[in-house]
Amino acid sequence: MLTDEHIMTAQALDTSRLGDYLAQHIPGIEGPLTAEKFAGGQSNPTFKLSAGGSHYVLRRKPPGELLKSAHAVDREYRVITALRDTDVPVPETYVLCEDESVIGSMFYVMEYKEGRIFWDPQVPEVTEREERAAIYDSMNATMAALHNVDVEAVGLGDYGRPGNYFERQLNRWSKQYRASETEEIADMEALMKWLEARMPEDDGTLSLVHGDYRLDNMMFHPQEPRVIALLDWELSTLGNPLADLANQVMAWMLPQDGRIRGLAGVDRAPLGIPSDEEYIARYCERTGREHIDNWNFYLVFSFFRLAAILQGIVKRAQIGTASSSEAHSSTEAVRGLASLGVMLTD
Repeated sequence: MLTDEHIMTAQALDTSRLGDYLAQHIPGIEGPLTAEKFAGGQSNPTFKLSAGGSHYVLRRKPPGELLKSAHAVDREYRVITALRDTDVPVPETYVLCEDESVIGSMFYVMEYKEGRIFWDPQVPEVTEREERAAIYDSMNATMAALHNVDVEAVGLGDYGRPGNYFERQLNRWSKQYRASETEEIADMEALMKWLEARMPEDDGTLSLVHGDYRLDNMMFHPQEPRVIALLDWELSTLGNPLADLANQVMAWMLPQDGRIRGLAGVDRAPLGIPSDEEYIARYCERTGREHIDNWNFYLVFSFFRLAAILQGIVKRAQIGTASSSEAHSSTEAVRGLASLGVMLTD
């Protein structure tokens, strides 16, 4: 049972106690500590910390009753730290705190970076077609760099389980969906049956998978069209890299006015935004892949998984642990995603 204190601390921090802890674990922190919660974000509340003229970012697990295996900030910390010396742009990490007595739940602190986050895939902030094209190419190059990482060399060889990645993922998200189910949605039932019946054979491909690879989960340089930080690693694991590629392409298929903005109905060419086929071909060139079989399966799975994730937000809104008041609008989004996924199964 959640108390009012639990609900409040999902949105606020005890900066006095936190400041004392950080002063002991991060060299150079001095002076009064202040914390400002970033807008948005449904899963792990994220805060900008300021002390003595320096800034940091804190990601925490929400307090209270949580779904099993969700909000894995310790996994985020591990993977970001492991990628420090690779071609994947990530912030520097400073400390992981597993002592829940400090602020009420596990958290980690990382570097604060100044840059641009584009929430709309049409990137209206950019006026030049060439710059917009370069932004998309940098996003493509970053994904390829991620999937080309030697996981054994960076100490992540045990970061995921062996076996058929999509089989494991379907099992995981079906269970998560059942655990957070608030009403029966016929399209979700249909998607689970369709995916189970058409599961591809495991081809043995294994790489580091981000798990939520899309435009608004990365930060770009303030002036240059290049990624400077890939963010939000909570769903990362070892698995089939096509999950990331399909997730990104799926996001572009969403409506322009949804909670996650898509490119449905947009004429991309005048904007400098590549077609799905062009983007996929460039990715294949960068990763040495000749072709992709069963592409429709990966797209349908992406719709199902995102719907299951949003259903978890609906459930957390009911019990008071969701990180944003926008969580209450997620029910219709779950139905809409499931419907789009079913349309691809015909």
